[in-house]
Amino acid sequence: MQDSLATSVNPAVLVFDSGLGGLTVLREISTLRRDLNLVYAADDAVFPYGRLEDETLIARVSAVMEGLIARYQPALAVIACNTASTLTLPVLRAKHSIPFVGTVPAIKPACAQSKTKRISVLATPGTVKRDYTRALIEEFAGDCIVDLVGSDRIASLAEGHLRGERATDEELAKEIAPAFRDYGAKTDTVVLACTHYPLLLERFKALAPWPVAWIDPAPAIARRVASLLPPEGAPVTSPVVAHFTSGKAPNPALAKALQSFGIEPVTAI
Repeated sequence: MQDSLATSVNPAVLVFDSGLGGLTVLREISTLRRDLNLVYAADDAVFPYGRLEDETLIARVSAVMEGLIARYQPALAVIACNTASTLTLPVLRAKHSIPFVGTVPAIKPACAQSKTKRISVLATPGTVKRDYTRALIEEFAGDCIVDLVGSDRIASLAEGHLRGERATDEELAKEIAPAFRDYGAKTDTVVLACTHYPLLLERFKALAPWPVAWIDPAPAIARRVASLLPPEGAPVTSPVVAHFTSGKAPNPALAKALQSFGIEPVTAI
């Protein structure tokens, strides 16, 4: 039986990520629009995406998304992953008729609000090396100095956090320390350029060497999603559908965490 959730009254929206980071985007969408049938899909069978070659990643996301779209027939899909967005959106948009909303580093709003004109982009190494990221800096940074800071551990630490594995303060402090620069003018804004990172935001705030504005892309993504859909309808009462490509059921700690995002009961699909 086909698992279509698309209706004209309560459209289905698919939120896709390599792992659990896209939950931060799902949360903002569900808060802004309570009328949506939400599907969360985690391609956890191959997490993290950063270890895949570009062509392999494009082929992987294209194949997985084809199956998800056929199964759930969403009115719109969100690629809640910076790496996947920069590489796969042109392919997905050419292949499917539904709108796709991607995720890119929030460099423009960060530079617009910075008082010291010193911002850091805290990202995965893959996002740091993308020409797309550097093009955003060239276009939108203006008179800001932008420091690109790549971490190959935070996404995995965030995944572990939801599974009940607590990272130490020392581990997290080491990962965020390079984002704080003081060359007479201190960094005052840090862009969280991976959807996993806001999962640890409260820890980051507590461990930061001085207060900064942290830019989470999720609210802007949610507003973009809402702008592409029909006016809000009646609220839905059904839980979010969860789809894990690994087929593994979440452990008890993760199942409890997922409940806070509206995913209940939790099963592996």
